[in-house]
Amino acid sequence: MSIPSLKFVSECFIKPHPPIEDSNQICYLAPWDILMLSAHYIQKGLLFKKPTSSPVNQPYFIENLLKKLKHTLSLTLFHFYPLSGRLVTKKTQDPHSYTVFVDCINSPGAKFIYATLDITIDDILSPIDVPPIVQSFFDHHKAVNHDGHTMSLLSIQVTELLDGVFIGCSVNHSLGDGTAYWNFFNTFSEIFQDDTNTNPLSISHQPIHNRWFPEGYGPIINLPFKHHNEFIQRYEAPILRERIFHFSAESIAKLKAKANKYSNTNRISSFQSLSALVWRSITRARQLQQDQKTTCNLAINNRTRMEPPIPEDYFGNLIHAVSTDTTVKELLENDLGWAAWKVHLAVANHNDKVVRGSVEKWLESPIVVRIDMILDPSTVMMGSSPRFNMYGNEFGMGKALAVRSGYANKSDGKVTSYPGQEGGGSIDLEVCLSPDTMMVLESDEEFINSVSLFNHSF
Repeated sequence: MSIPSLKFVSECFIKPHPPIEDSNQICYLAPWDILMLSAHYIQKGLLFKKPTSSPVNQPYFIENLLKKLKHTLSLTLFHFYPLSGRLVTKKTQDPHSYTVFVDCINSPGAKFIYATLDITIDDILSPIDVPPIVQSFFDHHKAVNHDGHTMSLLSIQVTELLDGVFIGCSVNHSLGDGTAYWNFFNTFSEIFQDDTNTNPLSISHQPIHNRWFPEGYGPIINLPFKHHNEFIQRYEAPILRERIFHFSAESIAKLKAKANKYSNTNRISSFQSLSALVWRSITRARQLQQDQKTTCNLAINNRTRMEPPIPEDYFGNLIHAVSTDTTVKELLENDLGWAAWKVHLAVANHNDKVVRGSVEKWLESPIVVRIDMILDPSTVMMGSSPRFNMYGNEFGMGKALAVRSGYANKSDGKVTSYPGQEGGGSIDLEVCLSPDTMMVLESDEEFINSVSLFNHSF
């Protein structure tokens, strides 16, 4: 049976309301922001069930939803005004300089799209693998952050299904990390639900737009380039299978207890234990040579690592990928606790000195990270966080049924973590692997014994 194609119905651009002040016209990029210029946009979204109402009211539901979402977005952009701008590169020859920044005013604004697709919620949630059609729920497909010179830095796409609505959000990763992304999304939802205030200037988490620079640096960073072709790479993902694996709070607690018991400690966290399980299981499924090196990378929030800490409401990139490695033989011959302790040490040793040292090293010789620099057939990359408030976002349709992501930044071994829909400490993992490796993982005893649910529908 052929899959229906997405139909684009309308699009427009939304600017902040009230209009932003001239004093906020320019937003400079900090080191961690510049590092992201060759990566993809962040693409995450939520699937909702349409409210049940009489057939008479159905035609007006989506019309009213779109109208309110557009108005809410304009109010939200007042607080997150850089997202309404465009990237600008300023170059000079004598003396040589190359600077990238955000022009927050001279732009049409953030993009808003309405599309329809004649499939059901069950068509999204029931298949074993995440259906490829989900990628069409997001704008800026395969765009890299540098494309923000000509593309919107934020795009909201509302896709109406037969019985549901998907709200997909694409945010330029050079403007913010996952913490910043979900702060925006949470505020978007908060303002939507605030029917009593048509111009809410007060929100729960006011974003901090003053970019962090080491003492003596910023706000302008001169890059050692003459043209963006020197640092931009268009990455094409290989053929991948993508599955959602669900781990209940009880299953996570058992993993944590086992890892700590085997390591004779109580310091290994739930997520470190889960990461160790995933690292071991995927490495075993890849059937690599015993003497080959294998690495586990974890995206980590630097805000809490710094002294003094940077507030969680800092809007920008403050992330780092910590890593630990060993040989395939050592990883698989030792137990879960051994691997979890290695993961724990990598996280625990990532402190203020390490963070500042990495930035100072970058400033001595600035680079832009390309995906081919970090791809490795023996690496597992743990991204996102189950701590982000994803299911607290509501847009008049009740609690979301699921979180899904687009094409962006996926590779063989990329694992994205979400909170479980039921909450309580449960976790969903979105695992991307080559078809052959995924098939072996699906029968890996250690992994499958911890998985609570393979896929679910509502």
